[in-house]
Amino acid sequence: MPYKPMSLDTTQATLTTHASESIDGVIGATAKIPSGDWAWAKCTAEQPFPGTPDPTQVCVKGGFDPKLLYQVVFKAQDPYVLGIGFAAFRDMASFFKNAKQDDEGTQNPVAAQVSWVITRGVSQSGNFVRALLQLGFTQDEGNRKVYDGAWPIIASRRITMNARFATPDGTLKLYESGGEGPQWWSDWPDPVRGLPAKGILDRCSANNTCPKIIEHAGSAEVWDLNLTAGWLGTSADADIPLPANVRRYYISSTQHGGGNGSFDINPQAAPGCPGTNFGRGKFPANPVPHTQTVNALRFHFRNWVMKDIEPPPSRFPTLKDHNLVDPTKEALGFPTIPGLDPTAPTGLINPLLDYDWGPEFDRTDASGVKTKIPPAIRHVIKLKVPRVDADGNELGGVPVVLRDAPLGTYLGWNITAAGFHAGKICNYAGGMIPFAQTQAERTAKSDPRLSLEERYKSHAGYVAAVKTAAARAVAEGFLLQPDADALIKQADASNVLRVGGSK
Repeated sequence: MPYKPMSLDTTQATLTTHASESIDGVIGATAKIPSGDWAWAKCTAEQPFPGTPDPTQVCVKGGFDPKLLYQVVFKAQDPYVLGIGFAAFRDMASFFKNAKQDDEGTQNPVAAQVSWVITRGVSQSGNFVRALLQLGFTQDEGNRKVYDGAWPIIASRRITMNARFATPDGTLKLYESGGEGPQWWSDWPDPVRGLPAKGILDRCSANNTCPKIIEHAGSAEVWDLNLTAGWLGTSADADIPLPANVRRYYISSTQHGGGNGSFDINPQAAPGCPGTNFGRGKFPANPVPHTQTVNALRFHFRNWVMKDIEPPPSRFPTLKDHNLVDPTKEALGFPTIPGLDPTAPTGLINPLLDYDWGPEFDRTDASGVKTKIPPAIRHVIKLKVPRVDADGNELGGVPVVLRDAPLGTYLGWNITAAGFHAGKICNYAGGMIPFAQTQAERTAKSDPRLSLEERYKSHAGYVAAVKTAAARAVAEGFLLQPDADALIKQADASNVLRVGGSK
């Protein structure tokens, strides 16, 4: 935590244990630890409880029980004025684009050299970009438009920074904000939460300072980071139209930020679940990359901003196309794969929680003072997910070579293998379940997915499939030809269906 307690007196705080926490915020058995049995302190083997006083650590008499979760609630001090960061970013961009010097006479090193400004952010900094737009920091103090383009990357919500005691690194674990207010671009009703029909672009639309916007994300953002709330609203019963200045691209079956792009029949190690002591995933990491798609999007975005050349049409799953469904195995059409719980992925999705932070917090702008800590949960908002094919790979996204010439089932989710969070979604880590090598191996495992041998016949057959997938992606504008050539070369050098599995 970036904030320290006002007092090290533990009678002024509470430390509680939770035996369990469900994904929708239901708490299991709880117990309050007596104030005399814990301390704000650092404890070591040489200096056990009560240890050395330290406002940044908690020490428990007898040590922590790894089967329990510990929650400390305390009165903090010295909140940072983090909301001013939005103004700082705006003013910096305006300075480089428009000024000769600042108020103190410091010269602009790129004066008269900047014609366009694109602001971009990845993951949490992408959520910052979305919040910057929503709060209206697109117009400078001279009433000029600041940003010509904005690119929130794998960013599905808005960061909550304009609030007292904000925690900018919250990623939607329990009691972490970021899903408040409109997550969609245009005005749209929010009847579930009882909020007015608003959109992220309301303020910039009012003063004609909205930039051109590209957003792209993948499966991990759907399963753990509430992505489809921004597509369908809280009612999840209609596709929200995109404004003319926004393009949306979905990279199917990918983990947060994409994988390493490897054409390799040997699975990678299981990933760690993002978050302190959260655990590790059960399945190998997902290799499907974002890199080449991002290269193509960057090319199109620059041309859109600088030359007004339209990028490819938005591509993402929709209700209209029947590619968004309930997050259950049956609705998805997800196959029964050996080694995977036969009910998966039912029950894995992280829902959007509507918190009651108290009357001094503006739920639309995610601004103000949170007076209820921890908050009550008003609603558990259900979300939709992309439908899958017979292999369990998602439909409705942009063409990606490794997804379209697959070596396995690529998951935007993983399952925590052990510990307090065992059996739950491994936060926003992805996974992969490889195909069998041969028909005999597949039959022995009762795997319904065709083996590599049945799909591609030979190594040359796999390389041909990669060439076909690459040609399609190039033709549709989502892969640059030099990247296509490199991918084909990598596939040809791979161990896929080579004799003995060697390269």
